[in-house]
Amino acid sequence: MALSSSGRFSPLLRWIGITLVMLLLLQMLAVLGLWDWGSEAFRQLVVERLIQQAPMALVGLLLMYLSSRLDDDREERTPVLWAVCLLSGLLAVLLTASLPIAFGGDKLLQDQADQQLAAKRGQLEMARQQSKEPAVLQQLIKQAESAGQVPANATDAQKTQAARSFIDRQLQQMEDQFQQANQSSKVTLSQRRLAGSGGAVVLIVAFTLLCLGSVL
Repeated sequence: MALSSSGRFSPLLRWIGITLVMLLLLQMLAVLGLWDWGSEAFRQLVVERLIQQAPMALVGLLLMYLSSRLDDDREERTPVLWAVCLLSGLLAVLLTASLPIAFGGDKLLQDQADQQLAAKRGQLEMARQQSKEPAVLQQLIKQAESAGQVPANATDAQKTQAARSFIDRQLQQMEDQFQQANQSSKVTLSQRRLAGSGGAVVLIVAFTLLCLGSVL
């Protein structure tokens, strides 16, 4: 009875596995159809899609491997096992070849984030320097008076204090925005390195083990 159940279950596993591998192929063909290898953005897109969809192919190949073992648990190398070996080996090679591009994308993203943060930091420092100039303070007071935001009977000290409080709030807002941008940049880079480049390394190991395990 157990052998009969395994025999019925095995083809289902095999076809589910083949379907998952085919989905990876279709996903990659959709991207490769836009072929422009000279573009850095296109190379990053190809590598990103490969890394994202490779786990699905890994599950598919594992299901194919299990289906073959259920069909025949002897040490014979069936055509399905050879297919699993070749496909997993090919994906391991492709992922290995994609690592330099993935690492390059990490560096490019880091450089862009550094430039953006440097620009925001420069704007913040410039605003701090300008806030110390008496002319800026007087201009704010005149604008507040013309807009009716300052009581008519307010003293010069009160006007100056109101303008200074406004400047401090603006500076604090800019500081908060800079800190948020810095934190968001760190999270984005960390996710890319762990889920992208780091994930590719883990997948290379998994595909290599599956490749060897299917024929040894």
